[in-house]
Amino acid sequence: MSRADMSRLQLDKLRHIVDYCIANVPFYAERLSAAGVCGSRIKSLDDIKHIPFTTKEDLRDNYPFGLFGAPMKDIVRIHASSGTTGKPTVVGYTKNDLNMWSDCVARLLVSAGVSDEDIVQISFGYGLFTGALGLHYGLEKIGAAIIPASSGNSEKQIMLMNDFGVTGLVSTPTYAMYLSEFVKENNLDTGNFRLKHGIFGSESCSVEMRAKIEENFNLFATDNYGMSELMGPGLSGECRERDGLHICEDHFYGEIINSDTGESLPEGSVGEAVFTTLTREGFPMLRYRTKDISRFNYDICKCGRTAVRMDKIKGRTDDMLKIKGVNVFPSQIESVLLGQAHIGNHYQLVVTRDGYLDNLEIRVELIDGSLLESYKELENLQRNIQGKLRSVLGLDAKVSLVQPQTLERFQGKAKRVLDLRGEKNI
Repeated sequence: MSRADMSRLQLDKLRHIVDYCIANVPFYAERLSAAGVCGSRIKSLDDIKHIPFTTKEDLRDNYPFGLFGAPMKDIVRIHASSGTTGKPTVVGYTKNDLNMWSDCVARLLVSAGVSDEDIVQISFGYGLFTGALGLHYGLEKIGAAIIPASSGNSEKQIMLMNDFGVTGLVSTPTYAMYLSEFVKENNLDTGNFRLKHGIFGSESCSVEMRAKIEENFNLFATDNYGMSELMGPGLSGECRERDGLHICEDHFYGEIINSDTGESLPEGSVGEAVFTTLTREGFPMLRYRTKDISRFNYDICKCGRTAVRMDKIKGRTDDMLKIKGVNVFPSQIESVLLGQAHIGNHYQLVVTRDGYLDNLEIRVELIDGSLLESYKELENLQRNIQGKLRSVLGLDAKVSLVQPQTLERFQGKAKRVLDLRGEKNI
C-alpha cells in the first residue's frame, strides 16, 4: 500500500476508534470531551496531537476492567502484565481482537521466513503473559507445527529440539543464550538439531548478543515487538533484511515524541514511541506512551514492504540511568561488553550513591576463571573495557571481573540493573 493510501486508511480508522472510545469507555469519554475531541473534528493525522496521552498509571488507576471497551459477555480472553510493581495491568480481547492479533503475528512470522513446513518450539511461559499464546495463534494461522514447551526444564527443552527436529525457537534472547550455554556445559546431544529460526521478543536484544546466539545455535534470529497494553507480540517485527521492524500500520498508528515535553518529533527523530490502536475492541488505547526509545523509518524496505519500520529499541525512559548527569542505557553497555575477548555473556550493573555522588560498577563474568590469577592480564583487560565504555558512555565506570558462573541466570526477562540508590531493579 502506498504511503498516501495508508494515511487515508489510518485517518478513517482513527476517527472511528475515537468515536468508539467515546461511546464505550467512560474514561476516554471524559478525557476526550474535556479536550474537545471527537471523530468529526479530526481532519488529518496531525490532529492526533489534540488527543491526551494514555499512560501506565491510567491503566493502574482503572484496574481491573475500567478501560475495557466491550462488555464482559463479549470478552473472550484476559491477559495481564507481570505486575512487578503493584497491581498488574489487565487487558481484554474480543473474538475480533484475537483474529486481528493472530493476523499481525502471522505477518511478522512470514516476513521472518517461517512457513507451514516449520516445527516451532515456544519456550515462553504460558499464562497471563501475552507472549506465548500470541505467538502460538500466529504460528497456528500459518500452519506451522507448534510445541508448547513453556519455559524452564532446560534439559527437556534441548531434548525436544533434538528429538522432534525443531526448526524454530520462540523465547527471550536471554533464555536462548542460556540454552545455548546449557548445551555446551552439559555436553548434551545435538546431533539431530535442525534449528534455523530464532523468533525472539519480550526484551531487548543487542546485535552482539544476537550474533552469539546465532553462532551457538546456527540459526537466523529476528526480533519482534509488542506489549500487552497494545495487543501483545505482533505490533511490529523484522523481515529477513533485518533493517527495522515493520509496523502493522493498518492496526496501529505510531508517533515519536519528546519524552520530556510530549511534543511530536519530525520524521527521522529518535524519541519515545507512542501508539494508538486503530482496530482493537476489547481494550482500545489512544496515544499510549510505551516509554520505549526508537526511531521510525518511512523508506520502502528492500524486501518490498512499504510499512513504516521502527528501529530496535534503544532503551526505555524508565530504565535509563542518570549517572553523574549522563544518561546511560544498559543496552549501550551490553554492546561494548559482548564484543570483548575473554568476557562471558552475563553482566550486572550496580549503582550506588556516596553522599551526593552516583557511582556505577559493572560486574562481568570471565570465560576462563584462571585469568584472575594473572594480575597484569586482568588489569589490561579492565583498562581496555573501561576505555571503550568511556568512549561510549562519556563517563568512567568501575569494572569488576568475576569468576564464571557467579552471576545470576534468568530463564525469563533478565534483571541486569541493581540500583541501590532507591532499590530499583531492572
